[in-house]
Amino acid sequence: MKLSKPSLIAALVIVYIAVFILSFSIGRFPITPPELIKILLSRIFPITQDWSVQAEAVVFNIRLPRIIISSLIGAGLSLSGLIYQMIFRNPMVSPDVLGTSTGAGFGAAIALLIALPSPLVSLSAFISGLLAVMLVYLIASRMPSNQILGLVLGGIMISSIFQSGTSFIKLVADPENELPAITYFLMGSLAGAGKEEVKMLFPPMLISIIPIIILSWRLNILSLPEDEAESLGVRTKAIRAVAIVAASLMTASSVAVSGIIGWVGLVIPHIARMIAGPDARKTVPASIILGAAFLTAVDTISRSVTHTEIPIGILTSFIGAPFFLYLIIKEGKRNEA
Repeated sequence: MKLSKPSLIAALVIVYIAVFILSFSIGRFPITPPELIKILLSRIFPITQDWSVQAEAVVFNIRLPRIIISSLIGAGLSLSGLIYQMIFRNPMVSPDVLGTSTGAGFGAAIALLIALPSPLVSLSAFISGLLAVMLVYLIASRMPSNQILGLVLGGIMISSIFQSGTSFIKLVADPENELPAITYFLMGSLAGAGKEEVKMLFPPMLISIIPIIILSWRLNILSLPEDEAESLGVRTKAIRAVAIVAASLMTASSVAVSGIIGWVGLVIPHIARMIAGPDARKTVPASIILGAAFLTAVDTISRSVTHTEIPIGILTSFIGAPFFLYLIIKEGKRNEA
């Protein structure tokens, strides 16, 4: 039995809060839940300080920025995957279908090759990711009779070009300094996440997520055939354009901060649909909250299970690849039936 929308959102928010608190409790400097609550509330209410200065520094300078970033990236990648799956009417589609991730990875590789500072690396990745989407959209515009097919073919071509460019950069990079930095970035990590990254990530995520939430009831129409959707008087091309821009902005800004983190945009939308059903009015908020909780939990594991931090992209691949195999087997059985 499916829960009502308020009950579903309330249940998922409780799950996220539990993950949020648990993330502070795990690590080389654990913060207990009562201590965490008092430290957070001390910025709002006058509370007698009975915690150490080190604990407060860990909360506000290290853990909180990182958890905010993992939540935003998880929500953004999950929602991007859901949007693309609805637009292309294909459950196997992920956020890198339009070349955003490979484009952003190429931009970061160039910046790391010429030894730009960290903020400019993120900016280069962001601009390059958006450039990839613009090129794909330009290609699709040349196929007005079947724009969805044009987007898919354009995405494949542009991804291949940017991937080849990244491979060339890795080939000519200094194997002592530049190549390890490029390789580590492309694996995906939140190791260097801090307050500056929060400031960079928050605006594009906010201006992308809000329109999708507002238009969530119209996204259901995108799952219909083009002629049926237009017969309902809905401007499908405009809605699709807004959705693609929002999804691309979320993906590009995520890759710019964290590197390439795969599978989140494929796995979480499926789980959201399993829990909430196909209605976008419920699936959109479910994907946002589940994505935030999932990536926060995975990031907590990545920084806690070993002495050296595991790139988060490796862990999401360990989870996503078996799930993708499950989808293939399930789809094959459905076709046989």
